[in-house]
Amino acid sequence: MTPQFWLWLGFAGMAAGAAAILFLGKRRTPAEEADAIIHGIVPIIAACSYFAMATGQGSIALPAGPEAADAARQFYFARYIDWTFTTPLLLVGLARTAMHSGMRRPAVVWGLVGSDLIMIVTALAFGLSTVAWVKWTWFAISCGAFLAVFYGIFVQLREENAAERADVRSAFLRNAVFLSAVWCAYPVVLLVGQDGLGFLSPAVALAVVAILDLTAKVVYGVMATLQTTQAVDRDLAEGTVTAKPLRRAA
Repeated sequence: MTPQFWLWLGFAGMAAGAAAILFLGKRRTPAEEADAIIHGIVPIIAACSYFAMATGQGSIALPAGPEAADAARQFYFARYIDWTFTTPLLLVGLARTAMHSGMRRPAVVWGLVGSDLIMIVTALAFGLSTVAWVKWTWFAISCGAFLAVFYGIFVQLREENAAERADVRSAFLRNAVFLSAVWCAYPVVLLVGQDGLGFLSPAVALAVVAILDLTAKVVYGVMATLQTTQAVDRDLAEGTVTAKPLRRAA
C-alpha cells in the first residue's frame, strides 16, 4: 500500500469519525455539549491535515540526515500543525472528565497545555533538523516535555479526580491510560521513522501514524463522548444537574 493510500484513509477515517462523534454527543447540559464539540472538532482538524498531506500541500522535501539510508525524505509538517491544535483539545477534554463536577485548578490545565505545546514545537524542530546533535537535542527536550504532560495527567489531574464519585474516577483513569498508551507510541515512530533513524519505509511510517491518529482522535473521541453521556445520565437521574433547553426562550 502506497503512502497516498494511508493519507487518504486518514482523511476519510477522520471525516467519518467527526460525524460519528458529533452525532453521538448529546447536548442536555452545557458541559455535555462542550465535551461533544471538543471531541468532534479534533478529527475535523485532523481530516484537514490529512487532506493537505494527501494533496501534496502538507509536506516538503528535506535531506534525510546522516543516520538515514536514503538521501532525501518527505517531511509532513501538516501533522505538527494538526497536533498543535488537537492534542491540547484532547487534554482539555481529559481535564473536564477528571473534574466532572466543575473545572477546578485552571493552572493545572494551562500547565498541561503549555507542556504539550512545547513537546509539539520541539518535535517539529527535531523533524526539520538535519544536523545530528541538533536533531537529537530537540528530541530529548520534546521527550522531557512529554514527561511533564504525563505528570500533569497522572499526578495533578488525578489528585483533582479523587474528589469525584466512583464512576467518574473510573472513566478518567480509563481515558488517561488509553490516551497515554497511544501517545507513547508516537515518539517511538518518530525515532525510527524517516524523520529520525530512517528504519521504517515512508509507507510503513505513514501507516503507523495514521492508525495511531485514528485511535487517539476517533476511537478515543467516541469512547470519551459515550462516557460523558453515561456520567450525565447519572447526574440527571440524581438531580445534581438539570437539562438545559436547546434554545433560549425568545
